[in-house]
Amino acid sequence: VQLVESGGGSVQTGGSLRLSCVVFGYVNSRGFYCMGWFRQAPGKEREKVATIDGSGITEYTDSVKGRFTISRDGAKNTVYLQINSLKPEDTAKYYCAAEPTSSCGHLYSYWGQGTQVTVS
Repeated sequence: VQLVESGGGSVQTGGSLRLSCVVFGYVNSRGFYCMGWFRQAPGKEREKVATIDGSGITEYTDSVKGRFTISRDGAKNTVYLQINSLKPEDTAKYYCAAEPTSSCGHLYSYWGQGTQVTVS
């Protein structure tokens, strides 16, 4: 299984980006899996930003609620993170992660290489 993120970049405060994560390979035979977006800023711990489970139920960390939206396109094996109203404190490297379970927990077995988001 390989996860490949894209869509990061440098934007001004208030701008938007859409991050994409393509999943290559089967995560589980049923095709249902938990997907998450995480971020890590320099000198800070990795933070879980948003998750979407096999039923499409989404969760967000409080600091991004109302600004970030996680979604998935099963036909394209892709999960997205739409990020709006960007703030400088959103600057971080964003990682996509997957776990071959329908519900989301604390364990993620597969990780992408990350995509940088810089807000000035």
